[in-house]
Amino acid sequence: MAVKKVAECSSKALAEEVQRWGAMKQNGVSLRYMMEFGARPTEKNLLLSAQFLHKELPVRIARRAIELESLPFGLSQKPAVLKVRDWYLESFRDIRSFPDIKDCKDELAFTQMIKMIKVRHNNVVPAMALGVQQLKRDINCKAVSELEEIHRFLDRFYMSRIGIRMLIGQHVGLHDPDPEPGCIGQINTRLSPMQVARTASEDARSICFREYGSAPEVDIYGDPNFTFPYVPSHLHLMVFELVKNSLRAVQERFMDSEKDVPPVRIIVADGIEDVTIKISDEGGGIARSGLPKIFTYLYSTAKNPLDENYEGVSDGVTMAGYGYGLPISRLYARYFGGDLQIISMEGYGTDAYLHLSRLGDSQEPLP
Repeated sequence: MAVKKVAECSSKALAEEVQRWGAMKQNGVSLRYMMEFGARPTEKNLLLSAQFLHKELPVRIARRAIELESLPFGLSQKPAVLKVRDWYLESFRDIRSFPDIKDCKDELAFTQMIKMIKVRHNNVVPAMALGVQQLKRDINCKAVSELEEIHRFLDRFYMSRIGIRMLIGQHVGLHDPDPEPGCIGQINTRLSPMQVARTASEDARSICFREYGSAPEVDIYGDPNFTFPYVPSHLHLMVFELVKNSLRAVQERFMDSEKDVPPVRIIVADGIEDVTIKISDEGGGIARSGLPKIFTYLYSTAKNPLDENYEGVSDGVTMAGYGYGLPISRLYARYFGGDLQIISMEGYGTDAYLHLSRLGDSQEPLP
């Protein structure tokens, strides 16, 4: 009985602390600030960075934990969503119980801890996707508009997740004793979008080969010497997702056709404000009535790959099937002030315009 009472008291105290921290103000950072601050990863700067995260991460994590408690349509009670909430509470508790960071030794211990937190949250996207799919099945909701509130929540939730992982990854990356030339933490100050487009296309084609036994060609146009500062992992994820969608559309349209299979085309344009990457295909396009659905988390044209066993799924999975590729790619673009637009010609094909802000001054959008 006494043990139960202690457990109840400690969970009540935790809930109160989460509420208190969730009410605090978040502090956004820009790509330019991350680059300038991380350009000299001295012991003093690493200490300042850790002290900032020690105060900032609990605020961001608490806000998400609070939101996970009160989702509409009973989504909060789905087992997968309860698991995600527990991960957030555990991470909040870990950071809050870590003492003030005063010296290099504290900073190293804190860095190890937040690395573990990042790993703990690897499966958040597939777990939340599973919860949403379960909800969709349970309420048999035909109209996506009825779930607009859930869509808005997921946009905030995933944008916050991108920010938390970026801050942790950037701090951890500054510890790299032998960074690649031009790299500051997770940011490559001389990133070649042509090179990323090539690598992402090869990865997407290998998935297409695995699925269908063949894959359309991908032609890439642009200046191979052009570089700009960006986060390679973010750009790879976005281009990979868009190319994968195009390959699937083209492959399925021309699978039984005698005609030559047209290539997917990527054009990289270097503007004053934006770097724009256009991905064009002749995969038949999307009906105009379907276009509003493509950026919701509740729509997919592929078969659903999710089942109850989401434990082993990691960030490396291909997103086809649970309708998350496009909306999450757009969040990654918007995180540093860019955007993603899709223009379609039904009966012909689709053009995706990935706009990336090259000025690096925009603050993170704080949900």
